[in-house]
Amino acid sequence: MKGRAAVFVMIFCVLQLSWQGLAGTWVQRLIVDEITVGSATALVNAVTPAVHAQAVGAAVRAPGGGLNVVNGCDGTETWFLLCAAFAVAPLAARARAAGLALGTLVVFGVNELRVLALFYANRSDPELFNLLHAVVGPIAVILAVAGFFYGWITKNAPRPTATS
Repeated sequence: MKGRAAVFVMIFCVLQLSWQGLAGTWVQRLIVDEITVGSATALVNAVTPAVHAQAVGAAVRAPGGGLNVVNGCDGTETWFLLCAAFAVAPLAARARAAGLALGTLVVFGVNELRVLALFYANRSDPELFNLLHAVVGPIAVILAVAGFFYGWITKNAPRPTATS
C-alpha cells in the first residue's frame, strides 16, 4: 500500500511539474484557450445567447462581465490526480484505460460546469463568485471525480476467488 501511495504522489508531481513547464506553449493554449474557454463560451452562448460571449485567449468576454481562466481553473490538476489514481489502481489494463477515458470526460465536464457557474456568478454577485471560486467549486469537482473513481473501482476491481 505504501508503494502505491508513493507512486501515486510521484506520478502526480511529474504531471504537475510537466504542466507547469508547458506554460505559454501551444499545449497549454489548446487546453485552456480552445478546450476550456472555447467550450465555456459556446455553452454560455447556447444557454444565454443575449450575452454575446466571446472567447479571447484565456478569457470569456461579454458585455456586463466575463471570466479569466487562470492557472488552476482548467481542470488539469484534478485530471492529474485521476491519472495517478488510475495508474496505481488494482485494475486490469482494459478497465484502467476505459476508466481513465471516461474519467477524463467527467473531469473536464464537471470543470466546465464550474467555469459556467463562475462566469454567471461573476456577472451578478461577487460574494457568490468568491465562495464558488475558493470553496464550493474546487470541492465539488474533487468530490464528483472521487465519486466516479470510487464507483469505477468498486465495479471493476478484481474480485477475490473463493477457496474451498
